[in-house]
Amino acid sequence: MSTKKDIKICINPHFDAVSLWIGSWGGEDSPCDISRGVFGAKRGVPRLLDLFKRFNIPVTWGVTGHSMESFPKAADMICDAVNNAGHEIGIHGYVHENPLAMTRQQEADVLDRTISTIEKISGKKPQGYMAPWWELSQNTVELLFERGITYDSSLMEDDYWPYYVRVGDSWTKINYNGPAADWMKPWQPGKAVDLVELPANWHLDDAPPLLFVKASANSHGWITGRQLGEIWQDQFDWVYRNYDYAVLPITIHPDASGKPHGLMMLERLFDHMLSHAGVSFCTMADAAEDFRKRAPFGTDTDLGVENGLHV
Repeated sequence: MSTKKDIKICINPHFDAVSLWIGSWGGEDSPCDISRGVFGAKRGVPRLLDLFKRFNIPVTWGVTGHSMESFPKAADMICDAVNNAGHEIGIHGYVHENPLAMTRQQEADVLDRTISTIEKISGKKPQGYMAPWWELSQNTVELLFERGITYDSSLMEDDYWPYYVRVGDSWTKINYNGPAADWMKPWQPGKAVDLVELPANWHLDDAPPLLFVKASANSHGWITGRQLGEIWQDQFDWVYRNYDYAVLPITIHPDASGKPHGLMMLERLFDHMLSHAGVSFCTMADAAEDFRKRAPFGTDTDLGVENGLHV
């Protein structure tokens, strides 16, 4: 294994605010839950921006159109970081809608409204997509292509290497009302298309461990920042020990990591990461562009195998 490291850390704050509770987590009728979303915009966003500024870290904000239009002060702060600190803005739905629940036209309308909102406020067209719920519909990839989106960060078949998204994967669901032979069929991969995937990762997302959700039966939200920091540092340390090249995506939320125990955890984690040679923080757009250079579409893109790494 080469001694030269190139470990890219992509911090991906999701500016969901109120839209998270309206669109996904069962808080649409709760004034208390809605107020928790307001906290994300009011306190979480400026606290995270201050943290990123102190560490001189560029990040990729996954924003909902609803958050950008509902909280212009927070939106302006994010756009200022885009223009002056190298941050990036990606698409995260309008009101955190589930793509699997929408018609093709609804999904198209959501994308168009969110893209136009980001362009109007920031002056820049988004390059990336982070699906709400981390779900892609059968229409999503085609809709992203039509709008010139170059990368996605929603799928999970890898963890630390980008790859090109496939369309047309097929599998057979079980139907216990019919013969077993009807469902005993293997999963079949589809065809790769020229859309870079920067894998999402539930174990590198602060929401499940830090954000209590009343409507979710498996909600947690009560671990310490140090406990979560141990998990994330272990992932980083393992990757650094085993791989020369990797992309480590970390998803955070202003209403979770914007709380003191989350902020303190991130400070310790950033200090630890930056103490290692060959580690850099970059936007997801930069990580996707770098991957395209390493593995142009149509070539062997499994960099783990290509570089002789332990996969």
